[in-house]
Amino acid sequence: MKLYEKKQIDWKNILFDNKTLLWLILPIIIEQFLNSLMGMVDTMMVSTVGSEAISAVSLVDSINNLVIQIFSAMAAGATIICSQYIGSGNRKESNRAAGQVLLTVFVISLSIAVLCILGGERLLRLLFGTVKNSVMENSLVYFMITVISYPFLALFSAGAAFYRASGNSKFPTKVSIVSNVINVTANALFIYGFKWGVAGAAFATLLSRIFCTVVIFYCLRKPRQTIVVRDYLKIRPDIPLILTIMAIGVPSGIENGMFQFGKLAVQSTVSTLGTTAMSAQAMTNIFENVNGIFGNSVGIGLMTVVGQCIGASRKEEAKYYIVKLMGIAGIGTLISCLFVLAITKPVTWLAGMEIEAAQMCFELVVAMTVVKPLVWVGAFGLPYGLRAAGDVKFSMIASVSVMWGCRVALGIFLVRMFHFGLMAVWVGMFADWIVRAVIFTIRFMNGKWLNYKMS
Repeated sequence: MKLYEKKQIDWKNILFDNKTLLWLILPIIIEQFLNSLMGMVDTMMVSTVGSEAISAVSLVDSINNLVIQIFSAMAAGATIICSQYIGSGNRKESNRAAGQVLLTVFVISLSIAVLCILGGERLLRLLFGTVKNSVMENSLVYFMITVISYPFLALFSAGAAFYRASGNSKFPTKVSIVSNVINVTANALFIYGFKWGVAGAAFATLLSRIFCTVVIFYCLRKPRQTIVVRDYLKIRPDIPLILTIMAIGVPSGIENGMFQFGKLAVQSTVSTLGTTAMSAQAMTNIFENVNGIFGNSVGIGLMTVVGQCIGASRKEEAKYYIVKLMGIAGIGTLISCLFVLAITKPVTWLAGMEIEAAQMCFELVVAMTVVKPLVWVGAFGLPYGLRAAGDVKFSMIASVSVMWGCRVALGIFLVRMFHFGLMAVWVGMFADWIVRAVIFTIRFMNGKWLNYKMS
C-alpha cells in the first residue's frame, strides 16, 4: 500500500499549509519545552533539600503522572471529537461537545481527588511501603497537597484542548508560560524563603494550576473564537453525546492509565535498588521527557490536523500529514536527544546530585540517545494520528499489551532475577519502544485506522 495517493489530494486547497502547521506546532513545542524545563528546575530546587525530598517527589509524581495521563486522554478525546466537528463545518455540535467534556472531566477529576485524599497514606504505603520513613513522610505531605490540584489540572487540560482543536495553540501556550513563571517563583519563595521543603513545591504547583484554570475558563466565554463555552453552571449531562466522547476518551484513558500503572510497577522495583538509583531514575525521567518534547508536540498538533481532515472526509490528506509530520518529528527527536546528552553532566552537577547517582544517570542517557531516535516516533508519535481518526481501541490493546509484556515484565525480570540494576529497567523500556514502532507502522500501512470516523 502506498503511503498516500498524491492524485487524490487537492494541493491548492489543502487544510494546513506549511505556515499554518508551523504556527500550530511551534507554540506546543515551546509550551512542552517550558513545562519540562520547569520540571527540571523543580527537581533541582527540591534536590537541595536532600535525597529524601527528591526521592519523595519522584515517587509521588509517578502517581501524579498516572492521573495527569488520564486527564490528558480526556483532553485528547476532546481534541479529536471537536476537531472532527470543526472539519465537517459543524461548530454548533463542537461547542455542545465541549460543554459535555468539561462536565465529564470535572466530575471524574473531583472524584479521583476525593478518593486520593481519603486513602492517600494507605495508597502510598501499598505502593512504596519499603522506602525509608523519612521518604514516606515527605511523600505523604507532597501527595496530599498536589491532589487538591487535580480538578484544576483536568479542567485546564480540557480547555486548552478546545483551543488546539480549532488550530489555536498560541493561547494555551501563553497561559502555560505565565503559569510556569508563577510555579518557579512560588517554588523559590516557599522552598528557600519559607523553608517549607516538599510542601513548598506542592503549594507552588497548586497555585499555578489554579491560575491556568481561572484564565482558560474566563476566555472560553468570549464569542469571537471557534469553540465557545458559556453558562458553566447551566450545563446538564447529554448522555448520548457523553457516550460518544467517552468512546474515544475511555480507551485512551485506559491506555494512558495502564501505561502509568506500568511505570508505577517499575518505580516500585526501582525503589528496591536504593536511594541512589531512585535519584538517578528521577533525573533520567526528566531528561527523557525533555528529549521527547519535539515528538510529543508534533503528535499533539497532529491530532488537530488529522481530526479536521477526517471530519472533512479528506483521508488521503490525513495520511499525507502523518507521513510529513512524522518525518519532521524524527529529525527533531534526534536533535533533542543529542542536546540532552550534551547538558546531562552540567545539569546533574548544578543539581548537586551525588557522584554515583549522576554517573548512573549519564549512562542511562547515553543508552537512550542511541535507541530513541531510531524507534520512538513510530512508537509514540504515529499513534497520535491513528487515534485522531478514531482508531483508539487498537491503540489501547496494542500499547497496553506491549507495555506490560516488555517494559514491565522484562524490566522487573532482569532486575529481580539477574540483578542487572537500573539499566535493566531501561532495557525493558527500549524493547517496548521497538515493538510498538513495528506494530503501529504496520497498522498505518494497512489503512484499517481510516474506518473509525467518530463525528
